[in-house]
Amino acid sequence: MIDDKMKKYDKIVKNAAGREVPTIINGEEHIPYQGVGKYKPTGKKYAPPIPTCADYPADGNKTVSNLKEVLIKAGLKDGMTISTHHHFRNGDLIANQIFDIAKELGVKDLRWYPSASFPCHEHLIPYLEDGTINRIEGSMNGPLGKFASEGKMKGLGVLRSHGGRYQAVQDGEVVIDIAVIAAPTADAFGNANGVDGPAACGLLGFALADSQYAHKVIVVTDNLVPFPAIPWQIHGNYVDYVVKVDKVGLPEKIISGTTKITKSPDRLLIAEMTAKFCDAAGLIYDGFSYQAGAGGTALSIGNYFGDILRERGWKARFIRAGSNKYPVQMLEEGLVDYILDGQTFDLEGVRSMRENPGHVNTSPFTSYNYHSKGNFASMIDIVVLGATEVDVNFNANVVTHSDGYLLHGIGGWQNCLFAKTVILPIPLFRDRMPVILDKVTTLCGPGELIDVIVTERGIAINPKRTDLLEKVKDSGLPIRTIEELKEEAERICGVPEKPVLSDEIIAVIKWVDGTVIDSVRRVI
Repeated sequence: MIDDKMKKYDKIVKNAAGREVPTIINGEEHIPYQGVGKYKPTGKKYAPPIPTCADYPADGNKTVSNLKEVLIKAGLKDGMTISTHHHFRNGDLIANQIFDIAKELGVKDLRWYPSASFPCHEHLIPYLEDGTINRIEGSMNGPLGKFASEGKMKGLGVLRSHGGRYQAVQDGEVVIDIAVIAAPTADAFGNANGVDGPAACGLLGFALADSQYAHKVIVVTDNLVPFPAIPWQIHGNYVDYVVKVDKVGLPEKIISGTTKITKSPDRLLIAEMTAKFCDAAGLIYDGFSYQAGAGGTALSIGNYFGDILRERGWKARFIRAGSNKYPVQMLEEGLVDYILDGQTFDLEGVRSMRENPGHVNTSPFTSYNYHSKGNFASMIDIVVLGATEVDVNFNANVVTHSDGYLLHGIGGWQNCLFAKTVILPIPLFRDRMPVILDKVTTLCGPGELIDVIVTERGIAINPKRTDLLEKVKDSGLPIRTIEELKEEAERICGVPEKPVLSDEIIAVIKWVDGTVIDSVRRVI
């Protein structure tokens, strides 16, 4: 148990990005960031204990009567690592119940390993205060991020990308004792999917690593069907127990982003300029691929891409998604061959995944795992991402705000930086705060991987992308240096004050290869 605050971390060094990071985190050794592509892992993948069919029912019925009983059967005890996934996003109903039961049983010092957390998990703050949960190793959105930023969490937080989470489990950096997988449909053997049932949420890819590597795997469902549950996104051969509950999640709350095209004139201008830039640079062609998010600006960019394809009679080969109704419309119109979906952002995405063979569910292993034999990210032509801050060296931050508070997760953001062209369409300022700084508060992505910044007042191209600079030089687009954009923002808003932070580290940011790229400091 980590009671002494000083034992949260130790042995601070300066990493290859010039950031001070601990190499001892929660009592375990970690490797500092060495540069893009510099750290090469050794050893074998982690493997859980070998099971035997002799210990499981011959009739395949693994059902247990309730969540409390199943957690006791799984051996819940002090100091364990408990994992959950976020396919229900802010409609998750299971994670809170797990820790309610842990509290009732008097279990302490748990490590919660979610694929992401949401405001609905504010319920867990008392358990972070009383030591039921020692720390969260996953995104800390909203109230949980504020709690951690103020130095109140007993252990040190660790933030990883979606691919980094899979990598950490695969490599044995994080050993999951009990994985709890909330599934909209399952059979008694443990086969499960997210596309059927009253709580259908789409795919279950974020739970793949948990099912494959956890010592005990529990599937929780409100829609128990006869064997076999087809399609099976989670294989019952990995599953120890199945529990039926009244309601597994609220699918109407999976919605991410605005799921509506932006109406902001500035955001529409950014979207239009982004699409025009991609066209002028020759990045859009018959058979190209792209990834964009679920925010209003990103949706607008996707619409512009669709207009270009429609006008020229072209077709995209694939859209790498979090899916919502807009890429679904493109798929069903025949403007794209495939949606390779990593996360379902609205109920139209759920419907499409169920009905369209070209709408394919993926996982962080296939899409993003840096410790694998290649992944999808480097094969995508254009990736459109957001950021809370960017600096003059094109480094970017997605987890902390200008006040230093930890309010966002990394998601797949870091993993996407390996695309052929990475574009950040961002406003020049938010709430009178410039977005382009001398140095980002928290380093999440190195500038060498970020190619273009598009703002409403101009486009900055990373000087290393001489090919892009050459292609758009006569385009008529407002191409400027990033320093010029920073200076304009400061003329309008003034030079921003730096957040007031202590020396105390409250969390660390992992890079895609498992090394530590930066530390997050306590907000004063």
